[in-house]
Amino acid sequence: MTENAADASDDVGIREIMRILPHRYPMLMIDRVVEISPDERAVGIKNVTANEPHFPGHFPERPIMPGVMLVEAMAQTAAILVARSERMEADGKLVYFMSIDNARFRVPVVPGDSLRIPVRKVRRRGNVWKFDGTCEVAGAVVAESTFTAMVADETP
Repeated sequence: MTENAADASDDVGIREIMRILPHRYPMLMIDRVVEISPDERAVGIKNVTANEPHFPGHFPERPIMPGVMLVEAMAQTAAILVARSERMEADGKLVYFMSIDNARFRVPVVPGDSLRIPVRKVRRRGNVWKFDGTCEVAGAVVAESTFTAMVADETP
């Protein structure tokens, strides 16, 4: 495969996600990125399963994925977009939240749901990126947020 063909790929699998993101179980919130347009937008996928560690406590009789995890899934999808846009190597770089605005949680997300997570770059100034993101289940928006993140060098 040529370098250009690899750059144009619309699919980022779990191995590349784990190469780019420092997150691991139980904090890795995306399974795949199925669409990516560098410097514009990306769409992540998260398959929600009953054996995730937050469900026994949130809530034992009616497991619901915490809203903060939905926002984290949006942010991780955005981090893959940043890495692909910048052709950045994962080593020595981290993406940190700076703000989370207008977060709305519309419908509970439960085990068995498959999240589609579209994120769109709103703007970029230097190493600071602003995004709009949503989480969708079966075509319906279940959560949304605007968030800002900064790419920074990892400190030991």
